[in-house]
Amino acid sequence: MSKKNKLSLLLVIAIGLLISWYAVRDIEFSVLIHDITKINPWWLLVAGGCIISYLFFETVITYLLVHNSNPRFTFHDAIRVPLVEQLFNGITPFSSGGQPAQLLVLMQSGVDAGKATSALLMKFVVYQVMIVLNFVISLIIGFEFLIDKVHALAWFVLFGFLIHLVVIVGLLMIMYWHKFTKKVINIMIKPLKWFVSDEKYHTWSVILNEKIDSFYAESVKIGHQWKLLVKVFILTFFQLLFYYMIPYFVMRSLGCNTANIIMVTSLNILIFLVISMFPIPGGAGGAEYSFEMLFKSYMHSSSKLAVAMILWRILTYYVGIVLGLLALLEKPSKNKK
Repeated sequence: MSKKNKLSLLLVIAIGLLISWYAVRDIEFSVLIHDITKINPWWLLVAGGCIISYLFFETVITYLLVHNSNPRFTFHDAIRVPLVEQLFNGITPFSSGGQPAQLLVLMQSGVDAGKATSALLMKFVVYQVMIVLNFVISLIIGFEFLIDKVHALAWFVLFGFLIHLVVIVGLLMIMYWHKFTKKVINIMIKPLKWFVSDEKYHTWSVILNEKIDSFYAESVKIGHQWKLLVKVFILTFFQLLFYYMIPYFVMRSLGCNTANIIMVTSLNILIFLVISMFPIPGGAGGAEYSFEMLFKSYMHSSSKLAVAMILWRILTYYVGIVLGLLALLEKPSKNKK
């Protein structure tokens, strides 16, 4: 890890501790300890199993995609990829560090950069499509509740959905209307000339066009592997399902038996979109606020709500960071040999 990434990690931990303190600052210590000691370990174990399942499914997806073009790629090496992704997604704004980190890990494992890029591209496109589809379903189920309980948050959710929709539409346009999309993008970036020098604008334009051409070339390869795509879609569906169900099992561990698993899962999908809008690594602040606003109607005890939020955040965010750090220490099979 670079010095900048180490500082980001320390900042993320500091922000997490500060938010946790803020959440419990007005709660009596004895009440907080009582609620913690009354946690049902079995339900919490199920919640922990969900995040492990989430990472396992992504490992399987990575293995299938990379092994398809590189038979020497091992399942051991595949395990490192999503873990390192979790780490760098967690310590960079808008989760921007996850994709480059995955590419680097695959190249360390002896995978050709072009083949690694193709595999990551397929995984990214499928992931984005499933997020959009899941959101549409959750919107049907939980948006009326969202409007009724938290008016302001509804706009954040819709804006977050719009961002993901624009991303997937842009990717599909490059895949199926390459030349037209390329012309549109080059027209859209022309206003940059007003703010940067001609030389810098030309450099950016060349790089952007190379990226678009590279994306299109890789997408053509993807289009001929529809059987593999179907497998990845199914695995991604279950991967996200396990992730989205975590709040339900956390709430059950704290004795909240009135929670509806379908509604809670749908609301967590909406939270996921809100998190993606915040530039702070991990959506810190926005994630915790969204959780409290959406689930306080299920948990009337402020102490249990705070504990549930902290447990959920540990499982869905900090566990990935810790496992990612451990994965960095593990050498790929290629280097071991």
